[in-house]
Amino acid sequence: MVRLDGRSYVSVKDFSAEETLEVLRTAAALKRERKEGRARRLLADRTLAMIFQKPSLRTRVSFEAGMTQLGGHAIYLGPSDIRLGERETVEDIALTLSRMADLIMARVFGHDLVVDLARHATVPVINGLSDREHPCQILADLQTIHERRGRFEGLKAVFCGDGNNVAHSLLYGGAQLGMGVTVVTPPGYEPAPDIVAEAATMGRATGAAIAVSNDLAAACRGADVLYTDVWASMGQEAEAERRKRDFRPYQVNDAVMALARPDAVVLHCLPAHYGEEIDYATSRRPGSAIFDQAENRLHAQKALMVLLAGALRASGASATAAEAR
Repeated sequence: MVRLDGRSYVSVKDFSAEETLEVLRTAAALKRERKEGRARRLLADRTLAMIFQKPSLRTRVSFEAGMTQLGGHAIYLGPSDIRLGERETVEDIALTLSRMADLIMARVFGHDLVVDLARHATVPVINGLSDREHPCQILADLQTIHERRGRFEGLKAVFCGDGNNVAHSLLYGGAQLGMGVTVVTPPGYEPAPDIVAEAATMGRATGAAIAVSNDLAAACRGADVLYTDVWASMGQEAEAERRKRDFRPYQVNDAVMALARPDAVVLHCLPAHYGEEIDYATSRRPGSAIFDQAENRLHAQKALMVLLAGALRASGASATAAEAR
């Protein structure tokens, strides 16, 4: 069994391909156990401290419910409770929480904040979202894709929209596991060049084609997965109207679906603005896995927490991962 005890998860590339697969195998096993009514209290008496600079439905509920289902406890620390780097230093917050909690999750604006938390904390730190990456979302996405398609190698995923934190983590995740990823976006909204370059290097080793394009039709042709996200993320409200104009030709709709494979999987990390990045009818097609994807935030993050806390090994339950292979 791959051991992740005591590690932090700030970026998708913090884990090797085999370590990412171990999280996915464990997530599948925990999901099955939950649905069969035989869930185990693997994190009994453990505490998760959740730092939120940004509000969230899925991040808060999935982590908090996950800890409850595993027998542990989650503490919500909102923007007025902890002002990272303002009321006290990130170092002091990390060291204090490390004395009281077993895990720390942070959903922040600046990526440097979660990097600093992980540097100073003596317990595992999980990136619940930053402006550079959204690694927990991609674990759920990968779990969903595998449930629908049964593999990663040879698949083509296309991300339509802003080259944002979700696109960045998807580039890393696809490249790591042999799934091609193309980010198609209006000129000027491409993902960070350094991330694209890193993902392309990773992809050369796994056979995953990594690309960035401004040509929607060419990018989506033959896609196995079509993924989109809101055009204006939190903190970009002032740019919303301009972004609507720029991104309008990149909406995922029937015309785009006709370019993809007939059994293409539709993904959206939510919340959705129907009629903008995706139309409502497309979001409800038989191939849509949007709400499977949302549910899998719960299972993927439970697996992540269990493995970082060393709870499977401590409980002698390493067979959980093996059962999911």
